[in-house]
Amino acid sequence: MARQRLARFPYHTGGFAHRAGPYAVTQLGGFYTGVSTFLDSQHPVKTKADADAYIARMAATPALLDDDSAIVRANAAMGVVAPRFIIEQALQQLGRLRDGDAASKTIVASLARRANAIGLTGYDARAQAIFEGPIRAALTRQIEVLAALLPKAGDEAGVSRLPDGPAYYAATLAQHTTTDMTAEQIHQLGLDQLADLHARMDKLLTAQGFKEGSLRQRLDALTATDGQLFANDDTGRAALLAYLNDRLTTIRARLPQVFSRMPRAPYEIRRVPPEIEIGAPGGSAQAGTPDGSRPGIFFINLRDTHEWPRYTLPTLAFHEGAPGHLFENALKFEDAALPLYRQSSYVTAYGEGWGLYAEQVAAELGMYDDDPLGEIGYLASYAFRASRLVVDTGLHAKGWNRQQAIDFMVENSSETPSSARTEIDRYIVYPGQACSYKVGQTAISRLRDEVSSHRDYDIKRFHDVVLGAGRIPLAVLERRVRDAFPA
Repeated sequence: MARQRLARFPYHTGGFAHRAGPYAVTQLGGFYTGVSTFLDSQHPVKTKADADAYIARMAATPALLDDDSAIVRANAAMGVVAPRFIIEQALQQLGRLRDGDAASKTIVASLARRANAIGLTGYDARAQAIFEGPIRAALTRQIEVLAALLPKAGDEAGVSRLPDGPAYYAATLAQHTTTDMTAEQIHQLGLDQLADLHARMDKLLTAQGFKEGSLRQRLDALTATDGQLFANDDTGRAALLAYLNDRLTTIRARLPQVFSRMPRAPYEIRRVPPEIEIGAPGGSAQAGTPDGSRPGIFFINLRDTHEWPRYTLPTLAFHEGAPGHLFENALKFEDAALPLYRQSSYVTAYGEGWGLYAEQVAAELGMYDDDPLGEIGYLASYAFRASRLVVDTGLHAKGWNRQQAIDFMVENSSETPSSARTEIDRYIVYPGQACSYKVGQTAISRLRDEVSSHRDYDIKRFHDVVLGAGRIPLAVLERRVRDAFPA
């Protein structure tokens, strides 16, 4: 139903490499943002046929870039132009992708490395030629299209300024949350949860000796303590990745306490490709393949390691890795009883709600029993997601400007000004999606509380029920859980 509501807005975009929103090319969306990562992490190069298919996909890339440029022009004719600061970021990333040595580009280097590893020669030169010729030319055309829009672009952030903007935002909320909650209700939910989370964080910070100043000032003081920041170089990035892997290794041993099934497929952590890290989110998960031939991947943005204090990392690993997204994805793909469409469908409130609920499960498994600073990071993560409810609705339904939203997030979570700016710009181009996390997690946690005293309740069975149908709307999940655990 929500998809049908969105279909009446001709400027709405979605699909491969396009986040569901009103702008076809942004710092986060557009074919240019996904093609390198897709070919590097999802296209296998194990045979000559694989390498030839990779070359064919590279050769098709210019036409797809031009398609995006055509959508941008068509939307502009309808009065739909991204804010100036969004276009400027997209231009910066497009320039980084286009310019420089072709051999060093991820899309070229990935094929060259893997083809050479299996004894295939000449593919590096073929890939470079395609990049230096038609791909670079298409990127230039896209840069010209966006640059021409700068004089028309303003600084107003929300979608309420777009044609039928308020109705469009209501449709995006319905799509992402799978509920009929209004913007006002979601805004108030965020404020209420922030008040509770701040009170809990205050107690923990005080117990660790951080007693003076505002919540933000005390979080800054925690960040500044010895051992919290990794060096902002390749050595520091390697140490940060090693720490994340250690947290995932530790929790894997505890998961059988609350889950009856463990995924067979592997998952790993990688850095976001440097050429797109300017506007990329802090962390994201990419599902593996149903046959297990490609692992699930947790991408972390390491443009600045100082955005990742040590105390914030455990809960990130649990959200994106296990028992969060990669864990849930692997179980879904390994469930032979699920039809393919249920394995591959994506319902934001369920998927992101599960990722946030997974952080709660990690805390309940004792992952912070000897890590009180990590527990502060866990609550700060929840405060970050609760603040999303406030700023997303503030931007798109209450007329907030970009800086107002950034300031609110910095003051009410552990986000740095730089990371908060990246987050706010994400919500500007991807309206409604940020509300799905807390709405989804709140629904899952509330359902567990509701049925925990019912007959036949067991935590492992509860997780089997929640995970056993693929990603489904929250109303369907509620019926499924209540049917499984009658009063």
